[in-house]
Amino acid sequence: MLLLADILMILIFTASANGQQCIAYGANDFLHFSKDGDISIGGIFSFHQYPGGLNPTLQVNPGNMRCYGVDPGELQYAMTMMFTIEEINNSTEILPGFTMGYRIYGSCPSIPLSVRASLVLMNGPEEGRENCTKDSTVHAVIGETTSTATIGIARTMGPFHIPVLSHSATCACLSNRKEYPSFFRTIPSDYYQSRGLAKLVKHFGWTWVGAIRSRSDYGNDGMASFLEASKKEGICVEYSLAIYRTDSRQKFLDVVDIIKTSTSRVIVAFADGNDLDLLINELYNQNVTGFQWVGSEGWITYRYLANARNYAVVGGAVGFAVPNANIPGLKEFITGSRPSMTPGNTGLVELWENVFDCNLRPQLAISAKPCTGEESLGNAHTSFTDVTDASLLNNIYKAVYAVAHAVEGLLGCVEGKGPFHNGACANKEKIEPWQVLHYLKQVNFTTKNGEKVLFDQVGDPVARYALVNWQMSREGEIKFETIGLYDASQQEGHEFVMNDVTAIWAGAKRRVPMSVCSEDCLPGTSRAFIKGKPICCFDCIRCADGEFSNTTNAVSCLQCPVEYKSNGNKTRCDLKNIEFLDFNELMGILLMTFSLFGGCLTITIGLIFFHFRQTPIVRANNSELSFLLLFSLTLCFFCSLTFIGQPSEWSCMLRHTAFGITFVLCISCVLGKTIVVLMAFRATLPGSNVMKWFGPPQQRLSVLAFTLIQVLICVLWLTISPPFPYKNMHQYTDRIILECHVGSVVGFWAVLGYIGFLALLCFVLAFLARKLPDNFNEAKFITFSMLIFCAVWITFIPAYVSSPGKFIVAVEIFAILASSSGLLFCIFIPKCYIILLKPHENTKKHMMGKNPSKI
Repeated sequence: MLLLADILMILIFTASANGQQCIAYGANDFLHFSKDGDISIGGIFSFHQYPGGLNPTLQVNPGNMRCYGVDPGELQYAMTMMFTIEEINNSTEILPGFTMGYRIYGSCPSIPLSVRASLVLMNGPEEGRENCTKDSTVHAVIGETTSTATIGIARTMGPFHIPVLSHSATCACLSNRKEYPSFFRTIPSDYYQSRGLAKLVKHFGWTWVGAIRSRSDYGNDGMASFLEASKKEGICVEYSLAIYRTDSRQKFLDVVDIIKTSTSRVIVAFADGNDLDLLINELYNQNVTGFQWVGSEGWITYRYLANARNYAVVGGAVGFAVPNANIPGLKEFITGSRPSMTPGNTGLVELWENVFDCNLRPQLAISAKPCTGEESLGNAHTSFTDVTDASLLNNIYKAVYAVAHAVEGLLGCVEGKGPFHNGACANKEKIEPWQVLHYLKQVNFTTKNGEKVLFDQVGDPVARYALVNWQMSREGEIKFETIGLYDASQQEGHEFVMNDVTAIWAGAKRRVPMSVCSEDCLPGTSRAFIKGKPICCFDCIRCADGEFSNTTNAVSCLQCPVEYKSNGNKTRCDLKNIEFLDFNELMGILLMTFSLFGGCLTITIGLIFFHFRQTPIVRANNSELSFLLLFSLTLCFFCSLTFIGQPSEWSCMLRHTAFGITFVLCISCVLGKTIVVLMAFRATLPGSNVMKWFGPPQQRLSVLAFTLIQVLICVLWLTISPPFPYKNMHQYTDRIILECHVGSVVGFWAVLGYIGFLALLCFVLAFLARKLPDNFNEAKFITFSMLIFCAVWITFIPAYVSSPGKFIVAVEIFAILASSSGLLFCIFIPKCYIILLKPHENTKKHMMGKNPSKI
């Protein structure tokens, strides 16, 4: 039939307009309703369900195609169109003093008849010969119900710029302005429905679904758009299957087997109701229930499917439907209508005869009784008068008002400011369809129900759908309950507005079912995709230390900033604890105590020595060096306190330089005392005058010289690259070690190396003097002290390198305290023992005696 329509259009459009004669055969046979007006709107509806057979030769009048089985729903569309036109004609708010007429034709569900009706509306109904270049008899056409028939009408009207408005054709292909330049519709395109279904699936958290479609333009195009949109929404489709009513039973059984073995619990069906009915029947026979169905408008409110048998399979289904509306006065208009035998207005005759089982046409040999004229649709219970579902009727209502507003805009044009050439306006006495088309693109109005009507650049309205839910009442009646609204014009994430009606889901449950390939990865984990499976199938991997994720289904864990660490759940980053050797912690308290004790002990010994400064044991071996040594040891003990506490720029420079200088001062004094011992014994040899070269002035000078060298090293160190506070964030992942960086490593080891050099020199000299007479010789004690000192600092190096965090500082303090204590105890404690406990040995005679002292 489509080929026949195309051939018919080619024969008409390719003929030369000049002198060509157009002949319409029996066009009035399908004119069901008509009324004259200042402008006329055409209507094309499939008033019958079944077309009769016909074999035209396209050369002579083939006779009239007959249609059978009146369709009350299509008649409702025509009545709504007439009601709306009457409402506009009686209104003083729109087109006052201007009347609209209509010419409504029937087409059966036949593409050739739809195209024929569109040709008749353009050329007029008269059976005669007229020139093909005459004007169209209508200014706009409303129809048809199906997308396929509407495509034929839009292709016919498009080249002549006659507006075509459909209330029900949803094919996305009709949005192609190149092929259908004059097409508009008041129902959303399948393009928006497919994307809306993808958003609906995402809205309820279903990421793992199956897909069923009709093997037709409606199903294939709609499902292709859905699959594209679902991919963008992060939804995975486990399977996508096509069905058609003419398929063998085995093909339907194969589809059932795939559904049975699938792991997804949600099925999106973009299908025709008749196709889906066959599949549901097979699912019911095999007791395949419990799946959550999501439906397109093609079947979700298809009353034929709504029976108890099918409800067992698809009960709780949700899907999109055109929003219902209330049109005041429509029901009264329909119930008050009566049939007419006037040619061109006989549209209700057949319906009337079927409803009341009577005959209005005596010329036909019908056995039914004649109609009395007392019949009334107000007393009849028929689907024709039932307008409870006025969703598509409301689309007819909006389409007629759109044309009226376009004409009103045309009539309101001010000459010189018009949209046409040189600011011209349309001739109000002779309005052309192409002029109405121009204004139709600009309409923007609100209906009595508060709906805003406007068209985008391809003639589509704003996509709005009612979200309906299959529910069963207590009486066993299946209802299509509206549970929400989808508005594509709203911003992302706010398209759905749910009402207070409780939804019923698959299995009569009241909780939204789940359908995921993998459970959500909670915050603190990330997704690890499984090779060979869709992106919706994944494992959840816990974030590593120092990483976090605070969203569900994170693709990867994020790295915490360097000064932060991940919490125990790996859901956020917390500031790392800053760690340093503090005065308030146990280790700091112990080290501080030992430091203070050592310093106080040294001061005490110094006071003892000062009190007994005139005694031989104090005066022996240069008492000045002894007091200077005690002073330097006191500084050594107290300088360890600078290593405790939060490092700062000044404390870092002070602790290392003070340590280096005080220890050099200390070792210099010990070295001086050692040299004094050696020189003293050499001076006892006959003819030796060595002591005059190493008397007290030379001793002071040597201590000063040795110390100044260390001072010079420290100055260079502080000048070139001084120590500074440093946040060590790499040694540990859970905390920051606040420490003093040495700055110049060369400077640091130069200070330690110089101390080590002096200590080693002192040790060697003291070792050489260890066998000199005991009473006069403290070289043995110096040897022991240097042995301890060197042992401590030799073991310090590996301990310093390997110690973690704040224990490095503790090692340094321990080395300082241990080496200082070694010097103090080895050199001064034996003398204090004699001073305090054996004063009889603290005499010059005893000091010069040859018997060793017993300490």
